[in-house]
Amino acid sequence: MKALIFAAGKGERMRPLTERTPKPLLEAGGKPLIVWHLEKLAAMGVREVIVNTAWLADRFPAVLGDGSHWGLRLRYSHEGAEPLETGGGMLHALRLLREGVPADAPFLAINGDIWTNFDFASLPREPSGLAHLMLVDNPPQHPRGDFGVTADGRLHPYPDSPAVSPLRALTFAGIGVYRPAILDDWRAVIGDAAGAALEPPRFPLAPLLRAAMTRGTVTGAHHAGAWTDVGTPQRLAELDARLLVSG
Repeated sequence: MKALIFAAGKGERMRPLTERTPKPLLEAGGKPLIVWHLEKLAAMGVREVIVNTAWLADRFPAVLGDGSHWGLRLRYSHEGAEPLETGGGMLHALRLLREGVPADAPFLAINGDIWTNFDFASLPREPSGLAHLMLVDNPPQHPRGDFGVTADGRLHPYPDSPAVSPLRALTFAGIGVYRPAILDDWRAVIGDAAGAALEPPRFPLAPLLRAAMTRGTVTGAHHAGAWTDVGTPQRLAELDARLLVSG
């Protein structure tokens, strides 16, 4: 299985920390956020990781090299000066994700600006549908959650959807296993949204996930352990302090 790490964002809410350092390269617990991911991916047997880049793209190979330090092959999917968002970034990286493997081989995708003690090895290698997402309890900054999940693990587009009950509202952890077919109908789903007509196109992944959920092809599981969306300097500082204390 290959993996994709989303690392192209500008990290505007993290400034001034991200003026010279991309957010996934900011350190917590003595090492860059993205390195925590690389270590886990190597431990579960992943051997090739694609890192999508845009903002301060040259900093990634300067810090991470070719991945051999972790027994990985790192490849970089550079998007240009402007990030392509999660959907566009995944589409842009798809050629590398499919290279040397069956065209329909699932891949793991992870946000580069999160930290978690979740064990990536517990993810299914073959999702039953188009995607399998990890969900976490709703953090204070996102109390409503992203998706609704039923007892059988099916995800639904809206936590308070009247069509399905009961639903538990949870937050997407930024960790998932995807089949390439999740991108097949992106133009029909995204429509004329800004960025869709650009080359390469720029669009979010969330509308594609919601469309797949309405067809019953997205499953999920709840991670009750530690998870941090490193979205502000304060959250980074708090995470760093916790990791240094825990050793």
